[in-house]
Amino acid sequence: MSLGIHRLIQWFDNDAVEHDSPGIDWLRVMPFIGLHIAVLAVFWVGVSPAALFAAALTYALRMFAITGFYHRYFSHHSFKTSRWLQFAFAAIAATAAQRGPLWWASHHRHHHRHADSAEDAHAPSRGLLWSHMGWFLDGAHFAPRRELIRDFSHYPELRFLDRFDFLPPLLAALGLFALGSWIESTMPALQTNSWQLVVWGYVVSTIVLYHTTFTINSLAHRFGSRRYATRDSSRNNVWLALLTFGEGWHNNHHHFPGSARQGFYWWEIDLTWYGLKLMSWLGLIWDLKPVPARLRAARREEQGV
Repeated sequence: MSLGIHRLIQWFDNDAVEHDSPGIDWLRVMPFIGLHIAVLAVFWVGVSPAALFAAALTYALRMFAITGFYHRYFSHHSFKTSRWLQFAFAAIAATAAQRGPLWWASHHRHHHRHADSAEDAHAPSRGLLWSHMGWFLDGAHFAPRRELIRDFSHYPELRFLDRFDFLPPLLAALGLFALGSWIESTMPALQTNSWQLVVWGYVVSTIVLYHTTFTINSLAHRFGSRRYATRDSSRNNVWLALLTFGEGWHNNHHHFPGSARQGFYWWEIDLTWYGLKLMSWLGLIWDLKPVPARLRAARREEQGV
C-alpha cells in the first residue's frame, strides 16, 4: 500500500494512525480545515429562524455531551450511569468531531497529570495558538493514550466510536439534511431547507463548538482569577463558563477534578451541572461526586488578572 493511500485511510480508520509522527500532517487535517472553509456557505444558503434554532440546539446538546460526559464522566468518573446512556452521550459528543470518547478522555487525563509542564500536550508555554488548537492537529497526538483509559477501553462500542470517529459527524450531517428536506416539503412557512440546516445546524455549530471548547486549554490558563493555589496556571473565567456550560470555572476544576460540579458556589453558573442534576432526579445518572467542604475552603489564592 502506498504512503498516500495509507494516509487517506487514516481519515476513516483511526487504527491506521501512526503513533509517533510529530508535526501537523496537512493531509490528515484537511477535513478540519475544510469544515472551517465550509462556513462560507452561509452566504449561499442564507439564514432563517429555523436554521438559527437548529444551530443553537445542536450547539447546546453537543456542548452538554462533551462537558458532561466526555469530560466529567469519561475523564473524571464524577458520576455513574448505565451502559446504554454512556454510549448514547458518547455518540452525541462524537458528532462534534472532537474525536472519540477514549481519545478525548485519555488526553485530558494526561493533561491533569502534567498540567502546564513540558509534558502537557497543550502547555500554554508553547504559545496561545498551540494550546488552542495546534496540539489537536499534531500527528503525535492523533492516537489515544490507551494506558490511561483502560477502565473504558473494554467496551467494544466505545472502541468502535474511537476507531471510526468520522461516522457520528457524517450521520449527524445526513440527519440534518434529511430533516431540512422534510421541513421544506411539509412546513414551507419555516423557510428552510436541507442545505441550510446542514450549514447552520452542523457546520457553523461545530466550528463554534471547536473554538469554545478549545478556549479552556488556551484562554482559561491565561485570563481570569485564581481562587486556589494549584500547581498550574488554571483560572476561573465567568465568560468562558457561560460559553462552555461551566467549564470556565477551570481553577475550581483543577483544584478538585473529581467533582461533577465545577461552579463551586451558587453564583457560579454551571449549566452542565444543572443538566446533570436534572438527570439524577430522573434516575438516569447517580452518585454525583460533590465538592468536599474542606477542599472548597482550602488553599485560597485570591488573585484577579
